[in-house]
Amino acid sequence: MQMNATSLVRQKAEWEELGVRLPAFDHAAMAAATKAHPVWVHFGAGNIFRGFIAALQQRLLNEGLADRGIIAADTFDYDIIDKIYAPYDNLTMMVTLNPDGTTSREIIGSVAEALKADSTDPAMMARFKEIFTDPGLQMISFTITEKGYALYRPDGSLMPVVQADMDEGPEHARHAMSMVAALLYERFQAGQYPLAVVSMDNCSHNGEKLQASVMTVAEAWQKNGFVGEDFLAYLRDERKIAFPWSMIDKITPRPHQMVEESLAKDGIEGMAPIVTSKNTYIAAFVNAERPQYLVVEDKFPNGRPPLEKAGVYLTDRDTVNKTERMKVTTCLNPLHTAMSVYGCMLGYTLICDEMKDADIVALIKRLGYVEGLPVVTDPGILDPKDFIDEVVGQRLPNPFMPDAPQRIATDTSQKVGIRFGETIKSYIAEGRDLNTLVSIPLALAGWLRYLLAVDDEGKAFEVSADPLKDDLQAKLAGIEVGKPGTYQGQLKSILSNASIFGVDLTATPLAAKIEAYFVAELAGPGAVRKTLHEALSSRAGS
Repeated sequence: MQMNATSLVRQKAEWEELGVRLPAFDHAAMAAATKAHPVWVHFGAGNIFRGFIAALQQRLLNEGLADRGIIAADTFDYDIIDKIYAPYDNLTMMVTLNPDGTTSREIIGSVAEALKADSTDPAMMARFKEIFTDPGLQMISFTITEKGYALYRPDGSLMPVVQADMDEGPEHARHAMSMVAALLYERFQAGQYPLAVVSMDNCSHNGEKLQASVMTVAEAWQKNGFVGEDFLAYLRDERKIAFPWSMIDKITPRPHQMVEESLAKDGIEGMAPIVTSKNTYIAAFVNAERPQYLVVEDKFPNGRPPLEKAGVYLTDRDTVNKTERMKVTTCLNPLHTAMSVYGCMLGYTLICDEMKDADIVALIKRLGYVEGLPVVTDPGILDPKDFIDEVVGQRLPNPFMPDAPQRIATDTSQKVGIRFGETIKSYIAEGRDLNTLVSIPLALAGWLRYLLAVDDEGKAFEVSADPLKDDLQAKLAGIEVGKPGTYQGQLKSILSNASIFGVDLTATPLAAKIEAYFVAELAGPGAVRKTLHEALSSRAGS
């Protein structure tokens, strides 16, 4: 059997015999209606979109609460459109990895059309202009990662492609943000029609980041004479163009061999993953965990699908911000980071296997329940303790969630200030005793020990990519695992860097604690394990 639009009709019984849930709507009619009068375009055609966002619209379509789907667009990896969307008539096999070891399968058919946002392709750009000048278009959304919004290089200068876009104007836009600005200009010229521009990426203040990047490009065009001040006024008027904030949470790891083999065993063909020319590892199926959360600021000047009926929380900006802060600073992300650096040093390659390790479980439970919850931001719509309960009890231990600590350890220098620094700042602001913290200084000491690229058996390993890796490792020069005496205060210049941690740790009692844990972990093989175990055992129940 092959997954395509024809098979949904002709082989309906066979799909259902395999336990695959099919779209409960007329796929062809949905596609035709969407192409004629689109309501939703999504940029970023990868797994989080296919396995989560597209599934939300499918639910509305299944229940008769919507009659049009989504137009998917990719701004970066056009192979995804050519090799993952087109051959399967824009369908996706969604495989939910349940905590009890079972899987659920559903064919997601809510994508009506898949496009390449390529300004060098006249046909594609003509189609985008048709879509963006349709008065009924309600929203465009994004899952292009935080990097997709970036206009500047690490040294603060504009990326060359962005500079070229600014110099050459809307007709030649290449960067994703320039492309969005150019298409909004088309909409402005057609009638100043309203639209919601919604980031659904997993980053703080995502709507603000998206808005800032679009405005930076548009302001450069106005300065260079390509657009008028009236276009800038249109973008700044929330009654016309809104940039809602959101919080998203669902883990969609890379396609797993286990899932591929189970599909092949049932005679479902063409599911082998591919590697695109941009090194994206992707398949016609998406495997993902069951828990998912999407909280969106309810600011849609041209209307919106009834997403609240698909499980989306529609609320105000402050609540979105609080929900994101709850997750990122207390209930999930700090736990992920702490266990990832220790997992790498202790030889783990799967997060679920780490959850069988009593010391790592003690680390993250203390981090969340004991150290985080007293200062957690409670958003009101989700209970923080219940959220941690689900993370620790269901999500992290899920044996069918093939996520790796090595992946999560990527870019840790960009994360510690939010994931740990915010809790530290809350303790300081509330006058709480920083000496009671154990898991946070252990996590930071563990990260710095991890940067030495030697595991707890004394073997070298590869440190995950990080923009500050070279600089930080240079500051740690001279420190040798197995020789604690080689530590001569090298951490101080790192710990004093408030741009990394959100606070100058050397001005707090935590610096000495981090140094002590770090030096203990240098003692030799087994020292990381011993330090972790003893530090947590000594505070058990506190």
